[in-house]
Amino acid sequence: MYAITGVTGHVGGAAARALLAKGEPVRAVVRDPAKGGPWSEAGAEVFAADLGDRAALAEAFRGCRGAFVMLPTDPAADDTGHRALAASIAGAVRDSGVPHVVMLSSLGAELAEGTGPVRWLHHLENLLRETGVLLTAVRSGHFQEKAEAVLDAARGAGVYPVFGDSADTPLPMIATRDVGRVAAEALLSPPSAGEVIDLDAPAYTERQVAESLAAVLGRPLQVVTIPQSQWVDTMVEAGLPPQLARELADMYAAVDRGLLQPAGDRRLTCPTDIGETLRRLVTPAP
Repeated sequence: MYAITGVTGHVGGAAARALLAKGEPVRAVVRDPAKGGPWSEAGAEVFAADLGDRAALAEAFRGCRGAFVMLPTDPAADDTGHRALAASIAGAVRDSGVPHVVMLSSLGAELAEGTGPVRWLHHLENLLRETGVLLTAVRSGHFQEKAEAVLDAARGAGVYPVFGDSADTPLPMIATRDVGRVAAEALLSPPSAGEVIDLDAPAYTERQVAESLAAVLGRPLQVVTIPQSQWVDTMVEAGLPPQLARELADMYAAVDRGLLQPAGDRRLTCPTDIGETLRRLVTPAP
């Protein structure tokens, strides 16, 4: 049995589907039992547990060969709240005795500060290592699915906003379905010792992403760059809480400074093309 958290999201869902496709038993961990129905129909065992409930989460992991964990960014939580959530996850791992954990992490997670929300993944990685569990940390870069955040602006105003002075800097962008497959494969083939896997992928500029999205939408898009001095205000105006806007601005600044780089034990390449991902976002499968 493999316990998968975050199954209602992109990466956790992809990991669970990959395991089920191989005939492996999956325990889908959901916060809201009402969201477990599709997973039960797909053949998974559904277990209700909040990531902040250490005892319930430990029960979800207990008896499993491995568990996939992730630390969601809570718009309402501050630094203390995210660190407490990380402590709950690590505590549940310790209490459950699950032998192997695959964690969704990020490039730059080797750094303790200066990376915005990535520093919370640094904290969780270290807490998990302290439990003595065999840990596989899968460090990803930018998700291709981040384009979801600009779909309304693209569809409504024909605008593709870019947080940066240039839209022409290429960056690797990874499809979450590829990340989920890597996580599933890591669960099925535990390493002999803990390791960090860095994920690589095709590189695109934001302008190229905008052009691909325009092709999928069938309408032209205007690329608008937003200077760093306006990042926080722009995100707050879009509805983000100020503290989260500041955290994301710090992460974007870390990207601009080149801080989020591969630093793990080995690298894997994720092949999915951005065009395929954008088509899935614009026209989801039924």
